[in-house]
Amino acid sequence: MEDPARFKPFSYLTSQNADLYRKVMLTFVAAKRRFVVHLRAEDIAERLPGAELQAIADALKQLVAWGNLRADPDTSRVTSVEDFHRARFLYQLTHAGEAAERSLAVYDEQLGRRGALQAVALGDIAAGLRALRALAAEHEPDVGRSGLVLRDLVGRCGDLAENAQAFMGSLQRTIDLYELEVDAFLAYKDRLIDYLERFIKGLASTGAEIAELLGEIGEADVDRLLRLVAERDAEDVAPGGEASREQSVEAELAVWRERWLGLRQWFISAQGHPSQAKLLRASALKAIPDLLGVVALLNQRRTGRSDRNADFRELAVWFAQAPNEVAMHSLWQASFGLNSARHLTIDGDSAQAREQSPVRPSTPWRDAPRLMISPRLRRTGSYERRGKPSRVIDRRSERQFLAARAAAEAEQTAAARARLLTEHPIRLSELDELDADAFALFLALLGQALSARRPDEPQTRTASGDGSLEILLTPIAGAGLVEIRTDEGVFRGADHLLHIVDLNSRARRLVA
Repeated sequence: MEDPARFKPFSYLTSQNADLYRKVMLTFVAAKRRFVVHLRAEDIAERLPGAELQAIADALKQLVAWGNLRADPDTSRVTSVEDFHRARFLYQLTHAGEAAERSLAVYDEQLGRRGALQAVALGDIAAGLRALRALAAEHEPDVGRSGLVLRDLVGRCGDLAENAQAFMGSLQRTIDLYELEVDAFLAYKDRLIDYLERFIKGLASTGAEIAELLGEIGEADVDRLLRLVAERDAEDVAPGGEASREQSVEAELAVWRERWLGLRQWFISAQGHPSQAKLLRASALKAIPDLLGVVALLNQRRTGRSDRNADFRELAVWFAQAPNEVAMHSLWQASFGLNSARHLTIDGDSAQAREQSPVRPSTPWRDAPRLMISPRLRRTGSYERRGKPSRVIDRRSERQFLAARAAAEAEQTAAARARLLTEHPIRLSELDELDADAFALFLALLGQALSARRPDEPQTRTASGDGSLEILLTPIAGAGLVEIRTDEGVFRGADHLLHIVDLNSRARRLVA
């Protein structure tokens, strides 16, 4: 289990005055680069204009408590007894504090790193392998030169891998977020594609040479060179350790073998495990058509062609900016036209049966009466008859009749809505008498509200099927039965408080 005290030097990053603590620590790091070891609180205040001396003194004290700094008594400027008894300290970085700042510097560097595809590094690696091949052929190779060549090979390969990973990551972010900087993307697109093509060619040619050189150098020769370098590195191990010289050599040799294996696997594929160079080449090749696809999308936008993805993203922004749920429902209804289904065709008998025994729109299809359809539709899936087309029939009179009927139904529905809309909650007993249309709408809204009721909620709030009306239904404790007279009879039920609001009119008022 890790000791929590090991990570106390990082505590200042999440504290309330993290900004001041970080500035103080960076001041110590900058001073150490100038070979200045000790600093006083006054020295920090001079380097941080605007910061109060007392705040800096408190920050230094807290950093000492966390282990980032070490405080030593400062007696160099004592001129009186009062100065001697006053707390004065010289501060310097501890090993833990310096390690924490170095970690943060590496983090900041990696976070902002863009990377590059280093075609030059491929040539350097090939040259290093040629020099290593020559050393492996010698009877007594120079140990110092072998170490330099191997370290340069490992370093160049590591830089190549890290930079390539950073570059491909930044390239993918550029492709994914091209919308944010369209002009900049189009400006450097050609140079970026040329850059990728040049690296791909270099990787194909020089990478093949590197793989061939790695195959020419025998494993026994490489292991002999690695052992020579490991033995030379083990000579610098400080005395006093528990491990013997042989164990130190074996430990160094294991590290060098791992590095060499990584170098081989970067350029030489194994069965079922393609090399990293091959994967990088495939990623670079894939990036070129991805970039061209982005350019095609941008050109489509500039020529005015519709982009469904952009439309949906813009619609999502409208939903996010909607002031309330009412506006969201109105936007949803206007965007997708989710109204009642009017495309089903039924025969006259089915229509008459529906008029005699109406079926509520909320009735599930499996529970509704069967729908009689044309035998031709059942058999062929189409109403069309083969053969000579029928004459075109003038339907102007029927369209006028349907338009008049639709207008009359709209007026009846509007009148029913106006009859039921309430400015404030009212009792059901106050509805008094309702005509047939208003009563049908009332029953539909009441059914939706009662079906949406939950036992633990004192009030029921729901919306109509088309999202245009909001119903609030509140039971009244101890209320008796009420009677609502209609053209078709008398409706009886428990009294409730009812409030029906037109959401469309409210949304229009909010927009206005």
